[in-house]
Amino acid sequence: MKSKMTNFGGLPEQFSGYNDSEIIIVPVPYDGTSTWIKGADKGPRAILEASANMELYDIETNSEVYLKGIYTSDPVIEAESPETMVKAVSSRIRSYLDKGKFPVIIGGEHSVSIGSIQMFARKYPDLTVLQLDAHSDLRNEYEGSQNNHACVMARAREFASIVQVGIRAVDSGELKAMDTDRVFFAHHIHDNDKWIRKATGLLSENVYITIDLDVFDPSVMPSTGTPEPGGMGWYQVLSFMREVISRKNLVGFDVVELCPSKENRAPDFMAAKLIYSLLSMQFSK
Repeated sequence: MKSKMTNFGGLPEQFSGYNDSEIIIVPVPYDGTSTWIKGADKGPRAILEASANMELYDIETNSEVYLKGIYTSDPVIEAESPETMVKAVSSRIRSYLDKGKFPVIIGGEHSVSIGSIQMFARKYPDLTVLQLDAHSDLRNEYEGSQNNHACVMARAREFASIVQVGIRAVDSGELKAMDTDRVFFAHHIHDNDKWIRKATGLLSENVYITIDLDVFDPSVMPSTGTPEPGGMGWYQVLSFMREVISRKNLVGFDVVELCPSKENRAPDFMAAKLIYSLLSMQFSK
C-alpha cells in the first residue's frame, strides 16, 4: 500500500524532485506500540500539510534551505509488527544514505527511529545519538517487544553512544541502565543554559538527533501521546540545536510523536517549523 502525501513545504517540482534534492523527508505513519493517546500515525500527514503554510525564508540563518531541494518520499507503511516496521525503515534509510542524501524521518511513534538509527550507525561508526525527550526510553523490552517505543534508546545504545536531554519521566527499572553523566534532566536545565556546552562536549563528531515532541512543555506542544509537564521551550531547544549543529556534523535527524488534534493545529505547524529550522541551521553552515 502506498499513499502519497503532500510534499514538505508545498514545494514546486523544481525544488522537490528526487534527483536534484539533497534532503529527503521520510514519513513513517506508524502507531503500533503507543500505550496511551493514539494518533501518532496521523502525525506525518499533519506535519506535511502544516509545512505548506510556512514562510520559506528563515530569518535566523538568513537562508532559504528549500533551494537545496527537499524531496518527500512515499510513506513507509508496515504495520504487521514493530520488528517488520523497523526493517522496512532500515531498508528505506539505507537506500537514501547510499545515494548521499540527507534523510529526515517524521513519525509516527518513537519506535520508527530504531531502524533509522541502525543505518546511520552502520555508516558512521563513531556516531552519537542525541535524544530530546520527556522519557528515557531505556526499557530493554516492553509489552512483549524490544522494538517498543519505550525501548528506543536501549536499542540505540547497542549501536552508538547516547546523550539524553529534557528527561523528566523514568521508570525505576530504567535507572540501572542509565548513565546519569550523559543525562540532562529537565529540572536541572529549565532555568539556565550552562548545560548546553557540557552536553555538546559529550557528543562525538558525527551526531544523529532524535526529537520526541514531548520534550517540549505541553503549554506549547500539547499534541503528544504522553504530555509530561515541565518540558523545554521553543527557544531553549533551538539554542541547543544551534550549538550542536555549529560544532558537530549533523548526519540526520527525526521528529516523532505528534498526535494531531483537529481543535488545535498550532502544534502541527510547530513540528514542521522545527524541522525546517534544523535544516536551515544545517545547510547554512
